[in-house]
Amino acid sequence: MKLGVIAEPDRASDSPDTVVIVEPTIGAIARSKGHLYLIVTSTIASARAQEATQLAAESIRGEYYYDESAGIRVCIEKAIASANKRLGHQRERLGLHGTDDNGPIGIGIAVVRGNELYVATIGPAEAYLIRQARLSTLPDPHRERGLPTGALEPDVWRGEISVGDSLVLVSPNVMTRLGADELKDAMVTLHPQPAMEHLHHRFLAADGAGSDAMIAFEATEVASTHRSRTLVPVRAAEPLAGAPDRSPIPLADNVSDGVSAVQASAARARTAAGGIFAGLVTRLQDLMPRRRTAYRRVTPAAAKREMQRRAAVAVLAFVVVLGGLAGVVYTIGGQGIGSPLASITAAEAALKTIRTNLGQVFAPGVDLVVGDPAKAMRLLTGAYQAVEDAEAASVPPSTLDPLRMQVVGGLDRLFHVVPVGGATVVSFASSKTPFDVQSMILGPDGVPYVLDKATSSVYRIDLRSKRATVVFRQRTRASDGTVEGIPKLITAGARDLVIVDDKSIVFRWRAADTKGKGTTTRVRVAGAASWGDDIAAIGTFVRDRPNGLYNLYLVDPSRQNIEYYTPARDGSGFPVNAQGWLTVDRDVSKVTDLLIDGDLFLADGGSIVRYVGGTSAGWDIQPPGYTGDTPGGDTLLRSTPTYTRIASASDKRAGVLYAWDRANARVVALDKAKGTFIEQYRLAGGNPGWQDVRGMYVVLGAGPEAPATLLWATKDGVYSAVLEAVPDPGPGASGSPAPSASGVPGSRPPGSPKPSAKASPGT
Repeated sequence: MKLGVIAEPDRASDSPDTVVIVEPTIGAIARSKGHLYLIVTSTIASARAQEATQLAAESIRGEYYYDESAGIRVCIEKAIASANKRLGHQRERLGLHGTDDNGPIGIGIAVVRGNELYVATIGPAEAYLIRQARLSTLPDPHRERGLPTGALEPDVWRGEISVGDSLVLVSPNVMTRLGADELKDAMVTLHPQPAMEHLHHRFLAADGAGSDAMIAFEATEVASTHRSRTLVPVRAAEPLAGAPDRSPIPLADNVSDGVSAVQASAARARTAAGGIFAGLVTRLQDLMPRRRTAYRRVTPAAAKREMQRRAAVAVLAFVVVLGGLAGVVYTIGGQGIGSPLASITAAEAALKTIRTNLGQVFAPGVDLVVGDPAKAMRLLTGAYQAVEDAEAASVPPSTLDPLRMQVVGGLDRLFHVVPVGGATVVSFASSKTPFDVQSMILGPDGVPYVLDKATSSVYRIDLRSKRATVVFRQRTRASDGTVEGIPKLITAGARDLVIVDDKSIVFRWRAADTKGKGTTTRVRVAGAASWGDDIAAIGTFVRDRPNGLYNLYLVDPSRQNIEYYTPARDGSGFPVNAQGWLTVDRDVSKVTDLLIDGDLFLADGGSIVRYVGGTSAGWDIQPPGYTGDTPGGDTLLRSTPTYTRIASASDKRAGVLYAWDRANARVVALDKAKGTFIEQYRLAGGNPGWQDVRGMYVVLGAGPEAPATLLWATKDGVYSAVLEAVPDPGPGASGSPAPSASGVPGSRPPGSPKPSAKASPGT
């Protein structure tokens, strides 16, 4: 471990912190307890506070290395608990003022044993892991709770440390002055010792005072042939040590020497006899008759080339003859003559079927789509199959396309397809700054808010002026001094815009006027640091509208549940740890959207699921285009739906649920209470605006019969569409634009629910 630490003479004069480093030289202790790195900080700068940090440091070091009753994790927890108890007993003498649950002393401890790393932080102390030039903040669920405290719950993080990894234990007072980016740059570009000296110099240059404890160490590798000490020659104690051994029996050595000489002579005789025998065998082989060496024949290069050319010509001639024979056999077999005739016959039969079926469905004064939908479905389905047969028989497009459009138009009317017109609200395509919109929601003030990935910002869209105003941006300081990170998720709750950044810090933005000015404040959420980067979606549900209080929900795939937080009564945050909302854990990794209106709706894996009280039983969605005798839906014309976005503007179990089908670039309306299909919408004129929807919401019309308006966001803009039928450039089944499901623009099928005029803000 390459260590970096600030020398005591260079520390700030008013610093109360204590730094302890223990690297055992005894192998047994190093193998069982490892190396200990400890900082004890204090938010109070005084001599008694320094005495308190020294007391806590000595207590932790002694308790940790003395306790052999359990593993490292348990020993760390017991050592911190012992220090907390000693500080609690001397709270008044040491001047550790504060509440019973929030003292001024912070603990940052790290233990390295082999390639194992254990880290724990309590109170005002922070730990950062630098791996492959990336800075990670280790979990700290008790940042606000320092020692001494009455409710101590130390959480020890365990991981592995590899060559090149670095760990920094530092006081929050230093990080407030410098920031995480400067810490990462110093640790990546410098060794631990010069990095710590550089950061401490910057801290003092920024008028830093008080708590300044910091330790850094980096894992490196050493050579396997490393010599620990110099070898010393050892001399024998007896004077005859090393002399040849002699037998104590008289004449024994002479006898053994004679035997050895006889053995050596026998070996030499055996070798000589073998050499004579080998020589005789060689002479006999020389006397045997031999065949003379043949003369070598040389072929000229010209002769070789001529032979190769003739072989190539022979192969080519064989291929040509074989192909000719195959053509003759195919022609004599009648395939070349009968194919065109068969295609012409199939084409005529298919065209006759199409015209006959269309003539029955749309005869003069007759419209079976309205009068007899079941019969119209059978006839139009047969006509559609005949269209495919005619296309396979190579019918010219000029003849087939008009018939195809009439058949598809009639099927669209049966499947309740309503063409709607799209309009641009704001377009970022012509902006000098590239945009990549990630999501969009309806804000607390009734206008859209978009999260842009390219600029790492959240924008408020003014529907009147068609302008976008930044309300949240990376590296901007909030009103409480917290630095805003990269926004990842947004939602609305009561009068707040809720934003979660890449560091799992939750912010709320409140508007100050109607022009996009407001205040951003950090929201304290218990356990938010342990969320990770796999949160799929967030949402809120207003539980006390006069006081602006709401529950916070998040879809957490790592815990296979939907967790929710209840707010504090004063609205300051969410102090209680999250609870699982689903009664049974399940895989939620494929969730793409979340809607809460009392019930909870998920767009999960291309389908839609409703949860009531944590269970999903008793509600299913109906396939689009369902009629009484065709339970299979409209899969004849379209693929199986894949729902990834959902929206609604009505109360619980009332009105319509709108779902975007990514596979077919359409929006499907479903009865929210029953899950039954109502109608489906497509953009008229071949508009590709629904091919990539990043977020959407619905606004109800002014009256009960007024159509709703859908707003959606794509990669580079925000758009809207009134959900009522408009003329479509493509001809319908009767030669006119396809009307809505009931034949009247803007009307709904009989028996379908009407959207409620009441809407819950923020849902």
